[in-house]
Amino acid sequence: MMTACFLPLDKKGVIKLFQGMLLVHIAAGCICLLFGPLAMGAAKKNKYHRIFGEIYHASFAVILLSSVTLAVMHWETSAYLMYVGIFSYSFAITGYLAVKLKRKNWLSMHISGMLGSYIAVVTAVLVVNGQRIPGLNLLPVWALWILPTLIGSPLITLVNIRFARRKIKATKAM
Repeated sequence: MMTACFLPLDKKGVIKLFQGMLLVHIAAGCICLLFGPLAMGAAKKNKYHRIFGEIYHASFAVILLSSVTLAVMHWETSAYLMYVGIFSYSFAITGYLAVKLKRKNWLSMHISGMLGSYIAVVTAVLVVNGQRIPGLNLLPVWALWILPTLIGSPLITLVNIRFARRKIKATKAM
């Protein structure tokens, strides 16, 4: 029997493949939830900030690949997840490449991209699990989609301002 993912698997094989991919997806999401704050909290220009950031980015890449795979396997009901995964990863890759390439305004792009991608991970967790979390289960589902952005976007602005001020002070001190 051919499946939506073009693998010659029977129904049980497809279910096991989907469940395995879902576990990979969940594990990568958990790693992002853990290592995102570790990278944010680590001193900048520190090996731990870089290590935690690399782990975070690699895990986010796994989220992208697994979300695309899961969407293709259940295209009729989950196609939108592929687009959400691509959109979310675009923040992570923007932040990652900004620090690697160090072009003009790289720090702001790095901060905005990485924190934006973390907002995407938190949003995904809340949308999937929010109805099972006391307190959050009282909110409408649409609120779970937008609350992380409403809370996180001003924080991104504040962090960017903070680092811009540090840069100005460092420039004046020279």
